[in-house]
Amino acid sequence: MKCEFCDGETKNKKVRRQHWLKGKLYIVENVSADVCMECGERYFHAKTLDAIDWYLSKEHSVKANLNVEVVSISHAIA
Repeated sequence: MKCEFCDGETKNKKVRRQHWLKGKLYIVENVSADVCMECGERYFHAKTLDAIDWYLSKEHSVKANLNVEVVSISHAIA
């Protein structure tokens, strides 16, 4: 597959994905994606994203819990 942004070649890799579902943020590891070898853009198949939604919607094991800060940069730079 060719990258839509830089026309580079993509390669299938396992990546970590930030995934929002029902207002909650999850970090999902070992997700299959086509990753551009030039610019790093990642492409996820709809079937993969649907599978993540399904998995997170039911009872699932949790590897770790993280505290994350949410900041607004627009106020800090103005």
